[in-house]
Amino acid sequence: MPRPAAGEPQAGADLHTPVIAWFEQHARDLPWRDPDAGAWAVMVSEFMLQQTPVNRVLPVYEQWMARWPRPADLAAEAPGEAVRAWGRLGYPRRALRLHGAAVAIAERHGGDVPAEHAQLLALPGIGEYTAAAVASFAYGQRHAVLDTNVRRVLARAVSGVQYPPNATTAAERRLARELLPERDETAARWAAASMELGALVCTARNESCARCPLASRCAWKAAGKPPHSGPARRGQSYAGTDRQVRGKLLAVLREAVAPVPQAVLDREWDDAVQRARALDGLVADGLVEPLPDGLYRLPHS
Repeated sequence: MPRPAAGEPQAGADLHTPVIAWFEQHARDLPWRDPDAGAWAVMVSEFMLQQTPVNRVLPVYEQWMARWPRPADLAAEAPGEAVRAWGRLGYPRRALRLHGAAVAIAERHGGDVPAEHAQLLALPGIGEYTAAAVASFAYGQRHAVLDTNVRRVLARAVSGVQYPPNATTAAERRLARELLPERDETAARWAAASMELGALVCTARNESCARCPLASRCAWKAAGKPPHSGPARRGQSYAGTDRQVRGKLLAVLREAVAPVPQAVLDREWDDAVQRARALDGLVADGLVEPLPDGLYRLPHS
């Protein structure tokens, strides 16, 4: 087994070394991981992958990058075009946020995604996770990148529990920082590798411990894999919810080439109160633009 790099704690290396070695053999061949993909490709993928699986993201991502290969290309379009191209990925406010980030990149950074973490964090629609992910995956920097997959790996391997808390805690952030490799390159590789491990092996359900490079070091497995004892985990209900109604209304507007009359939208859902609430929410979120005479369209400005 390779020895830890100078200045890297042995405890951390006991996790880093096997996970990174596993990643070198088993990482998926994804377009945003291509060495020539660039920071914009990484940023687009990070926005799309939030709460959405890779197989649904891939076709939309490839169409998006073909149409808007640089931030300035997207910034030159109306925000409604970003919503239209987002298709059925879900959580369409992400499209508006990505468009807003593209405009800011074009205006503040000459069209290039900034490399500094603070500058990334200052972009509209960019939170702590996305800033750390872009800085790490695109620029090889040393940051704690904590998505759901990484949090689950650390919860099981280090903390000995089946699932992390529903919301990221200060203790989780502290642990992730403590476990970061000292070298930037190794830290960036660890971020990608631990995320992939959670996505492919240490999954939320039906985890595959027999294939896990941390099986012999996993605190949860060593404890007999005790079941989750914390607060109930949030479900992802969809049918009959306002979110489903919003999706139906947006689908009509995405397909339309001209503003859509209220009567056309009314046909999409029988419950008038819920339909009105969903439409009002779309307008409030900036995803739909109301026009005179009861017409609606995707946002133009």
